[in-house]
Amino acid sequence: MAIKTIVRESGKFLYDNFHFAEAVDCDGLLLCSGIIGTGQGGEVPGDISEEFDNAWSGVISLLKEAGADASHIVEYTSYHVGLQANMAAFMEVRDKYLSAPWPAWTAIGITELAVPGAHVEIRVTAKLP
Repeated sequence: MAIKTIVRESGKFLYDNFHFAEAVDCDGLLLCSGIIGTGQGGEVPGDISEEFDNAWSGVISLLKEAGADASHIVEYTSYHVGLQANMAAFMEVRDKYLSAPWPAWTAIGITELAVPGAHVEIRVTAKLP
């Protein structure tokens, strides 16, 4: 089994200091860590749709770093603070990034994330081309 670590330039601090790989390629299966929708400076946007957009944009950026795109996602899990209150907004933003055939999806309601004030974290599994 061959494992290759995938780390974007923006993730090098976490990799070096917290031993946190953004993703690993395991024999063509890309296993991504969760992406939170913070802005460039690490702040949580005041607008929930912008936060969701940042998270999905981060997912796509990570896939691109690994040589893939959204069409390669086979499964994703989203973790939500305020699951019911924000689900419609989340799905609206998600549909800007994903399309049929839809990947498998699990949505989980939680009480908090690693970044205070964040509402979503998205973790994906993709089959690399």
